[in-house]
Amino acid sequence: MIRKVTNSEKHGNDHISILFPGNAIDHSDTGIGSIGRIDQASILGGTTIKMHPHINDEILSYFRIGHVMHTDSEQNSEVISRKKLMLMKAGKLFYHQEHMLDHLEGLQIFIRPQTKDYTPEVIFYDLENENSINTWRFLASNNAKTKIQFTSETEIYDIQIDNNEIYKIPVSELKNTTSILYVFQGSIIVNNEFSLIKGECIIFDENQISFNTNSTAELVLFITNKNQVCFKDGMFSGNQKI
Repeated sequence: MIRKVTNSEKHGNDHISILFPGNAIDHSDTGIGSIGRIDQASILGGTTIKMHPHINDEILSYFRIGHVMHTDSEQNSEVISRKKLMLMKAGKLFYHQEHMLDHLEGLQIFIRPQTKDYTPEVIFYDLENENSINTWRFLASNNAKTKIQFTSETEIYDIQIDNNEIYKIPVSELKNTTSILYVFQGSIIVNNEFSLIKGECIIFDENQISFNTNSTAELVLFITNKNQVCFKDGMFSGNQKI
């Protein structure tokens, strides 16, 4: 199975474009496995998203343009940028606020936890390099191979490509995988058959995928065990039944 998802299939508004990946393949669940939803944001500097709750969501902030002042109910206050990742493990109840210090572009990635109602935790991670040029970078998983760790079977990688070489998907240790290859910036050609532009993605099972670009592109790869047991009633990551 290889399913292209275009920007016209997404939800949201001029500032936040929302991908419910399950809607592209099975309308009984808006998510796939542990991947609940993916928001691509473009928000003006000076905007404040006031303190608001999350319950039983694990939210990875992957911001590529701009700086955001984050504060939360766990007494954290940090500036998040393209060099600092943040994972909010909301658990039973968690509040946070975001103030855009300048224009923001990035992803908010809502992952389903393995279980519900655990104690909230926030993890910050300083990336060694802003970009991973022409090489996949392993950002997050459910084990000690990454500093950012989910409770569910989920892997996230990123890459920036700037040549016309052919690239493939990294090998995952997860079983029963479904993956999402998401174009954050630029455009790519997949399997020499069709193109993806900014905001679009493909959803695929254990298929052989190759891609290249004629210019530059920033990509994010999400991998999940689609058959795993995880909590599907989180406030944002859960099955929205839309």
